[in-house]
Amino acid sequence: MLRISKLADYGTVVMAVIAREPTQGFSAKTIANKTHVSLPTVSKLLKHLTHYGLLTSQRGTKGGYRLAKPAQTISLTDILTAIDGDLSLTECSHGSGLCSVEEFCVIRHNWQVISQTIKKSLSNIYLSQIAYPFKGTL
Repeated sequence: MLRISKLADYGTVVMAVIAREPTQGFSAKTIANKTHVSLPTVSKLLKHLTHYGLLTSQRGTKGGYRLAKPAQTISLTDILTAIDGDLSLTECSHGSGLCSVEEFCVIRHNWQVISQTIKKSLSNIYLSQIAYPFKGTL
């Protein structure tokens, strides 16, 4: 079964909460309360998302975490990659030398093409679209 990590799922939820109120600065505690994700996990996610350039943080009474750029320019691939790293279905989709049978594998190239197709699809879905329930289809 293909599945994103729980941490990447939570990261997407955190980003959606912030995207719903883009001018508001959010503390880690406020985000934890809104998402029901533990404060240590939220803090870890905020660090990753800030390091990757998706969020900014500002100290002080008018501080908090905010989107670093508009929600309509942040793709699902951006968020998932910030948390999980490169998105690949198989080890050989990510790079060479990671599988003991890749030299003999007859479908390695196919997995690479499939991984690229999925990445491209996720790159065309934006935070502004997923911050609210879908109405109809994408």
